[in-house]
Amino acid sequence: MTFEQLGVAPALLKAIEELGFERPMPIQELVIPHLLTADRDVIALAQTGTGKTAAFGLPLLQRIDATLLAPQALILAPTRELCLQIGSDLTDFAKYLPEISVLPVYGGSSIRSQISALERGVQVVVATPGRLLDLIRREKVDLDAVRTVILDEADEMLNMGFVDDIDEVLSHVPQERKMMLFSATMPKPIEKLARKYMHEPEEYVVGTRNEGAASVRHLYYLVSAKDKYTALKRLADFNPHIYGIVFCRTKRETQEVADNLIADGYNADALHGDLSQDQRDWVMKKFRDRNLQLLVATDVAARGLDVSDLTHVINYGLPDDIDVYTHRSGRTGRAGKTGISIAIIHTREKGKIRRIEKQIGKQFERSSVPSPKSIIEKQLYNLADRIERTEVNEEEINRYIPGVMKKLGWLSGEDLLKRVLSMEFNRLLDYYKDARKIDIEEADKPARGERGDKRGDRKAARTDADKDRREAERGYERLYINLGKADGFFAPDLIKMINRNVEGRRVSIGAIDLLTGYSLFDVEKGAADKVVSCLRGTEFYGKRVYTEIAKRDKDYSADGDQRERATPPSRFEREREQRRARTEAKRKRATRTDDWERDSRRPPRKPRSHYDDKKKR
Repeated sequence: MTFEQLGVAPALLKAIEELGFERPMPIQELVIPHLLTADRDVIALAQTGTGKTAAFGLPLLQRIDATLLAPQALILAPTRELCLQIGSDLTDFAKYLPEISVLPVYGGSSIRSQISALERGVQVVVATPGRLLDLIRREKVDLDAVRTVILDEADEMLNMGFVDDIDEVLSHVPQERKMMLFSATMPKPIEKLARKYMHEPEEYVVGTRNEGAASVRHLYYLVSAKDKYTALKRLADFNPHIYGIVFCRTKRETQEVADNLIADGYNADALHGDLSQDQRDWVMKKFRDRNLQLLVATDVAARGLDVSDLTHVINYGLPDDIDVYTHRSGRTGRAGKTGISIAIIHTREKGKIRRIEKQIGKQFERSSVPSPKSIIEKQLYNLADRIERTEVNEEEINRYIPGVMKKLGWLSGEDLLKRVLSMEFNRLLDYYKDARKIDIEEADKPARGERGDKRGDRKAARTDADKDRREAERGYERLYINLGKADGFFAPDLIKMINRNVEGRRVSIGAIDLLTGYSLFDVEKGAADKVVSCLRGTEFYGKRVYTEIAKRDKDYSADGDQRERATPPSRFEREREQRRARTEAKRKRATRTDDWERDSRRPPRKPRSHYDDKKKR
């Protein structure tokens, strides 16, 4: 089923396609055809976030008479935030219907501006009951032409005590109207309201009546291992209102990701087992108070964490235990609200995605990392929303307006708006001007049988990963080193080895594939030869290191897996070697200092004494 098959008009189809709508959600499949063709009232029971705004918004916009500049549809919402959200969504849907005007009416904003907009003429009014009653009593809004009334989040309005306000508002609306009631539950007051104001309503239920399981979308983004952090930043930039947890596999990774996010200007912090209880309490207080948007955490530290209204759970590293993924994703989409669970993966983790899908009984959606253009557009619209929602203290600001007007009076409204938006646009444009596409394009391959040769699966995965990585990372060169897991050799050892032996600026390291008898890793092309020459001939716990630029047609496993394994060093031996290395590094630094002091271009420093300092004072 598609939106076109449901009867949605071409102008609306074009707008929702640009917004990323692909297929209608269950509530939309049920409600849209009815609202377009039938005149009976509707009661729709579905959890928040299941697509109800589009379910009533698309047919409502389609049936508006654009030639009549008077309110024809009235949507009541319990809160200012929901009112603004509905108004924003309907405006987006009506992008290619410029003759249709949507006005959010809510408290906390200038009523004069809202009155002016009503006087100019609007067809759709989205309102909170209190502000709408204020306008009715001032006789600034005429509801005689309203033919459609929608109560959204009706159960929430009743919980907030709006029953009497709704009664009064509906008394000003013509009896010959079409009424729709959208609610997550159907308590008795809702049934009473329906009996009083609705005529033989058609009821549509998505999920279980009065009880709905949390709805979570599962997405994954396929990137190179070295681009995971870049993908995380782009997702955060594309979702300005994100409020979520980023799960990492280790305490070290957790702290590194959090430190990088903080350094890059994001509201983030880390939660892991190395923090004291006071530190953890402080971090959690900031997160619960929403002073943090992103909490970077390990699974152990996040146990027992009870935070509501999370918009996203991001798996920076997929867990080995599928049950752990289930617990992670279950932290969003609670209390009847929808949530999004994201996995940022590289090619070798696609098998985990398939296993998770089988266990949770849901399909992951393959998504593309947001492009710089879409991020900039999203951020600018977010800035526009912030400007629109800003509360103005008329009494205080008016004393400064004359001076500012004198300074900026020569600018037209359009020029002024361009300059305000450019304050944000220029920074984003500069940041993303050289950004590259980081998605890995991978053709779907037939899955191997679950009972197939596991070793063959791993080898095939490594082969596919190498091919994809070589194609996607043309700025990197693949290197071979004769050290692997059997030698006690891991990624931190490789990074330390390169940093210790390769002089000059720090070398950019890409993906690292650790195998039993050898390893393959990527470094920037311009530094590949230097890394090979600097590492070759060094030692790792008594073993002589050999490295070369990896040859595409050479099977390194034939030699690496058959050779005699070195016994992995014990913990004591590794600590002893680390102490020896630190001592040697200090000795080298001292030697470099002495050499520098002996340099003829600079006279040696004269030792200072306590007497010299006293005489200087």
